[in-house]
Amino acid sequence: MDQAGLTQGNLDDLLEIEGGNRLLGEVAVSGSKNAALPEMAAALLSDGPLLLTNLPEIEDVGTMSAILESLGVRQQRSSDQLVIDPTGLKGGSPDFAAAGRMRASLVLLGPLLAAVGEATLPRPGGDDIGARRIEQHVAGLELMGAKVEATPEGIRATCSRLRGAHILLDMPTVTGTENLMMAAVRAEGITIISNAAREPHVVDLAICLNSMGARIAGAGTDRVVVEGVRHLHQAEHRVRPDYIEAGTYAVAAAATGGELLVQDVICDDLTQLLHKLRAAGCQVEEGASWVRVGRRAELRAVDMTTWPHPGFATDLQSQYVALMTQADGQSTVWEALYENRFRPVEQLRRLGAKIEVEGRIAVVHGGHPLVGAELEITDIRSGAALVIAGLCAQGITTCRNVRHLDRGYQNLAGKLAKVGARISRRAIPAAPNS
Repeated sequence: MDQAGLTQGNLDDLLEIEGGNRLLGEVAVSGSKNAALPEMAAALLSDGPLLLTNLPEIEDVGTMSAILESLGVRQQRSSDQLVIDPTGLKGGSPDFAAAGRMRASLVLLGPLLAAVGEATLPRPGGDDIGARRIEQHVAGLELMGAKVEATPEGIRATCSRLRGAHILLDMPTVTGTENLMMAAVRAEGITIISNAAREPHVVDLAICLNSMGARIAGAGTDRVVVEGVRHLHQAEHRVRPDYIEAGTYAVAAAATGGELLVQDVICDDLTQLLHKLRAAGCQVEEGASWVRVGRRAELRAVDMTTWPHPGFATDLQSQYVALMTQADGQSTVWEALYENRFRPVEQLRRLGAKIEVEGRIAVVHGGHPLVGAELEITDIRSGAALVIAGLCAQGITTCRNVRHLDRGYQNLAGKLAKVGARISRRAIPAAPNS
């Protein structure tokens, strides 16, 4: 198939996938979206420029860059590098149109409070995967001395000086932990965040902040201790590899019965997925910065439940459901974190998948052949699941709303095409004037 136009482009682009090919070869992972966005926000805390390298070329990074620009922050982009100079920061109210497009804009709350003493943000947007409440962000910041109030448009927070506090989270929240950690690095005194999120991107943010002069201990455990400092300085940081992207390629290799060498991976970030792939009958070999995943025999059905890290990542659940459609037998998938994560099931059924959903439980009856169909992508990770299913289906599968994939994956179609996928991207013709 024609491989022109495989990179990110028009919002109305669609993907065409001709299924039936095994994926074979080597694929490189880009920098982590979930680490890059809070690290871009963290630059606001510094007295000098922050250089981020291994930055993914994705739409969400561009959106965050536009938000920072609306705050007066100067930036210089070159390939996978970005220099962020916060010395022109002019207030705590970013452009609402840009900030409202992406839930990750919420990570500006903590750094803006610490840097300029106020933050006004719209209600979070982004993927509709269920309620993602911000009460814990608010309660933690209020313990540190901030005043937070709801407005008709969103939220507004102010403070004269943040103070250290002991914050016990009701449940581990990634964005909440990141927000509180960034607020605490410039607060007066010591902040303890108990029941903190332990995800790899939380750890990477702490490494980035420490390179800027912060004093953070315990990131990656459920107890993070932050000793506040007056100033942070210029620094350079390499964004951690994206373990969700790596996991997506690993699942795609297993689903198609192929074999991929996935480069630039921290295998410890993928422990649960790799365990499930082995249990399902795949061959998995781990190296210092790579993982090889292949399958030569029938795929076995294996149950799974999502859980906060180090449990199975919810961002890989949709891809795992797609994988289980290819397994021999019945598997049960529990979604413990978000109530709308099974939205791609309806689309998978269009391909012929036999999946039953009740509440937060999906039962996948594997082994039924998939046949190409027209599909609608509704969010980043369900889009990846539909691509994987399309690679396994007989005939042609088309996926609309490719912009969702662009938000989280750097040239997913192009990378898959290089390892044997028959996949192309083209623009949908504009509708005639009525």
